[in-house]
Amino acid sequence: MSVINLLSPHVADLIAAGEVVERPASVVKELIENAFDAGAHTVTVEIRGGGATYIRVTDDGCGMAPEDAGVAFLRHATSKLSDERGLEAISTMGFRGEALAAISAVSHVELRTRLRGADEGTFVSLDAGEIQEMGPIGCPEGTTMIVRDLFYNTPARLKFLKSDRSEASACVQAALRCALGRPEISLRLIRDGKEEFFSAGDGRQDSCVYTLLGRELASTLLACSGEDEGLKVSGFVSSPSAGRGNRGSQYFFCNGRTIKSALLQAALEQAYKNSLLSGRFPACVLYLDMSFASVDVNVHPAKTEVKFSQERRIFDLVYHAVLSALQREDRTAEVQLSAGTRKLAEPKADFFRSMSAESYRRQQAAPQSTRAEAPVFPEPRGTQISFGGMRLAEPQTGCQTSLDLNPRKPSFSEPIRRDPTPEKPEGKSALVDKPVQNVDTPPIPDHKILGEAMKTYILVEVGDTLLLIDKHAAHERMNFDRLKAQERAVMSQTLLAPAPLTLGGEDTELLERFGELLGELGFEIEPLGGGNFVIRAVPADILPSDAVPAIEEILEKLRKGKTPDPQSARDEILHTVACKAAIKAGWDTSAAERERIVVEVLSGHVKYCPHGRPVSAVLTRRDLDKMFKRIV
Repeated sequence: MSVINLLSPHVADLIAAGEVVERPASVVKELIENAFDAGAHTVTVEIRGGGATYIRVTDDGCGMAPEDAGVAFLRHATSKLSDERGLEAISTMGFRGEALAAISAVSHVELRTRLRGADEGTFVSLDAGEIQEMGPIGCPEGTTMIVRDLFYNTPARLKFLKSDRSEASACVQAALRCALGRPEISLRLIRDGKEEFFSAGDGRQDSCVYTLLGRELASTLLACSGEDEGLKVSGFVSSPSAGRGNRGSQYFFCNGRTIKSALLQAALEQAYKNSLLSGRFPACVLYLDMSFASVDVNVHPAKTEVKFSQERRIFDLVYHAVLSALQREDRTAEVQLSAGTRKLAEPKADFFRSMSAESYRRQQAAPQSTRAEAPVFPEPRGTQISFGGMRLAEPQTGCQTSLDLNPRKPSFSEPIRRDPTPEKPEGKSALVDKPVQNVDTPPIPDHKILGEAMKTYILVEVGDTLLLIDKHAAHERMNFDRLKAQERAVMSQTLLAPAPLTLGGEDTELLERFGELLGELGFEIEPLGGGNFVIRAVPADILPSDAVPAIEEILEKLRKGKTPDPQSARDEILHTVACKAAIKAGWDTSAAERERIVVEVLSGHVKYCPHGRPVSAVLTRRDLDKMFKRIV
């Protein structure tokens, strides 16, 4: 007796329907995409009871002739593909001919359609995939599809549906993604008699994003674009200061199709490295345009997973386009004060130390008269230009400083070298021991340093605005950029009293794995066996007392990163070194130190600390007038 059964077409259809129709949101997506393929300019979606009870999709597309309406619900019946050559370059949203067959197999379906230019339309009624009624009907040009009682004949699938609220939210998101992908098509969604959203269909990406995602998110987005020989990316990415708690606000589209892509996600988030807070994620709406033959959408029945033929080029294009958008961002973030102003933590009492050993020795070797000179800051001169509502002056010469070498608060004034192509004398490092003049120095606005608040925030008056700078965050970024740009090994200092260090098994393995890299960055750690080590040298900018905490912090970051690549591991180590060497809240800072930080922030070189926190905020004259009730 045979144990292999040949399933009936109805059972086969029910099983196949589970691949395409997972939940009501799947039906909404498939019917909207059919409307797009029909050339519709306006699409209206209405759902009730979370979509499981009622879904109606109406479009003004080309419609169907009576002979096509009768076969449209047969499996693998499609107008978008005729032979295998069509699979090489799929240009439509659908192509398998499975959606309508799958939907009709698990629901009651009504179709009203009228071919463009025809005198009358066609009505088709189906139950569980079988045609119950078909005939002529009066209806507008286009197609209306009504789906009732989804999964009524598959209780196993019905019982796994979530609440009406959850299913309705999934339907809204599915429709919203479709609308975002096609700004030239107007799409309206009605949920239980109430309009959820409406896109104008004017073809503009910015108005589509603003309308569908809302003012709050749209106001944080930066325009993004890039092109490379047939590949094009455009859209918007969020400011690093507006990171999100999850990846739910990341929208990727390829040739108008909403997709999920680990490649694009990795390229996006790599561009935010060292600019975004840990645990936060960027938001984006990115449109990728390429030849249809360069992407394969025939990977999964849902058609959201795709494969690219040129993954490396696409990664680089998205990465550099996003990075360019972030670099064009405004220099400072404007904040709005409310009545409940946050309380600031009490600063710790300590002194300021961030001079490298090399700089200190060089300054000590200088004549006493030179070391005792007061700081000199020339007034900015040059052409007046406009930036961000401020009047800026393009300086003709760089800012000259001399150090305050009071032994109670040593200073750090070694300039950051930013010349992308420094001269390389024979036999010497590219980074010689002298300042490198940057020819393309950005203009610095006229400003006045008012002082510090709580030994933490530098107060700067710039035109009609008050700029607040977190000196620790800004100096940390300056240190990080300087260390990362260094082509030679980081200078270290030998500890007079080597620091003992005891680690667990995992940390011991990490330390051995990245020991060579730590050595290049100024650490000298000697193993003693049994998880015991001794730290004999640390980077010159780190206090000896911070030797053990610095190593422990580095290992914790590397452990959280699982198996980081060498470049990521190097960045994590430099994060810690830059943080430990930076000015701390509560430390005294000299006028020269404050001026140097302010210049770096106003020039636009420093916007975010390596962990992604903004280094500055702006209060406008209007903000202050409103605080003191000068204006209403």
